[in-house]
Amino acid sequence: MKTNAFYKHLMSGVSFMIPFVVAGGILIAISFAFGYTAFQEAGTLPAYLMAMGGGSGAFGLMVPILSGYIAYSIADRPGLAPGMVGGMVAGSIGAGFLGGMVAGFLAGYVVLAIKKYIVLPKSLAGIMPVLIIPVISVAVVGLSLFYVLGAPVAAINTAISNFLTSLSGGSAIVLGLILGTMMAFDMGGPVNKAAYAFGTATLVAGTGSAVMAAVMAGGMVPPLGIGLATFVFKKKFTEDQREAGKAAIVLGASFITEGAIPFAAADPVKVLPSIMVGGAIAGALSMALGCTLAVPHGGIFVLFAVENILGYVIAIVAGSVVTAALLGVLKKDVE
Repeated sequence: MKTNAFYKHLMSGVSFMIPFVVAGGILIAISFAFGYTAFQEAGTLPAYLMAMGGGSGAFGLMVPILSGYIAYSIADRPGLAPGMVGGMVAGSIGAGFLGGMVAGFLAGYVVLAIKKYIVLPKSLAGIMPVLIIPVISVAVVGLSLFYVLGAPVAAINTAISNFLTSLSGGSAIVLGLILGTMMAFDMGGPVNKAAYAFGTATLVAGTGSAVMAAVMAGGMVPPLGIGLATFVFKKKFTEDQREAGKAAIVLGASFITEGAIPFAAADPVKVLPSIMVGGAIAGALSMALGCTLAVPHGGIFVLFAVENILGYVIAIVAGSVVTAALLGVLKKDVE
């Protein structure tokens, strides 16, 4: 597959995914504005906003949409079903958006293979698009993900958790650097979730956690840094990306790391290193400055639960500036 074809298919999925990322993230942020736990009260506006924006709403559709429209770009309408189901499976096994990308490409080329190698008599040709292609492609993509990705991802998550536990009694700065890097690495995927789970496990009622503070700082930096870059280095981003950058700042401020996904998916070679370095710096500085956090989520809406707010803001700003600066160096001007 040629590089330009790969990019075309990938950008098709990303362009359809962006509205889900933006809508979901902003609705979640508004929900948190009513109070960190306000959404837990059933039947309230914050609860409905969280339901629409969170895992059962826009965010739950994000990876399937990415996968489905990558497959659609490759194989037209027959690619949608296996692509979207593959995205759902990727989410269920903790493979995140990277697993969704794999699912989309796999689905598209499986459909093309079915069209090429399964030839039915003219009298049965009508069942190809409604029976043969969807059933076989969904089964192949789904089973491939379950059998190939499921066990390795679980093993990686367990290994990462054990590794972080062994570090927690050692250098706080090194631990913060590693956690910040993990939070930025796959932006809501299995590595990100492993770091987040480790952070939440360190919370004790009424007591701030330095680990949780480093985790949230590292998770806020990717979209904040990218959003900042779209303002400072406008020539390096398309008009659509500059518009998405405004939403990325809101998402980052709300600790919605997934706000960076459209940019990372479109240019992973340049974006991933930039956000990982920025996340690492934010996590390490948060630890070095003795910041703690008493709640597991909320971004700027839960700064009241942070000890050493000034130090925490410095850590997040420093990480975001570094990410933006690296993107300015690595990315070329848009032609």
